[in-house]
Amino acid sequence: MSNMSKTILLLISLVITSTSWGQDSLRAVLELYNSKSVPYISVSELRMHQVNGEVVILDAREREEYEVSHIQGARFVGYQNFSAEGILDANMDLDAPLVVYCTLGIRSETIGEKLQKLGFTQVHNLYGGIIAWKNKAYPVIDPEGNETEKVHTNSRFWGHWLENGEKVY
Repeated sequence: MSNMSKTILLLISLVITSTSWGQDSLRAVLELYNSKSVPYISVSELRMHQVNGEVVILDAREREEYEVSHIQGARFVGYQNFSAEGILDANMDLDAPLVVYCTLGIRSETIGEKLQKLGFTQVHNLYGGIIAWKNKAYPVIDPEGNETEKVHTNSRFWGHWLENGEKVY
């Protein structure tokens, strides 16, 4: 399916699914763009694992997005120039639990698939990405490690889902 066809279907599904920009339309977007090849994890589940130190968190956004804010402890892996070398150089256990996130969970599925092909066995995609994380009032930090309300939402279109934070484009 071409990107234009996906965009048209997305717009139609958004109108049909919900008159607001709520959870139903986010579900429609993720169903349209994702194949569920990488299992989802909820922000609440990730928060529990994060607090217990039981998971490696990978940020699959671009550097400028990561530098506005990111989930504490997240390692930058990028999207356009993704390379697993940094992960593999650290002699990471292929069975280590990994959670990949991006703005909403679309780019992170692609990176999750690449990690699966490299042999990682416990890869999860954060459902709703950093936007869902921040909407639950979970903290994000800036490059200096300070909590911030700023979240780079990639674009104004994707940013309309951010309800709890300051949008940066």
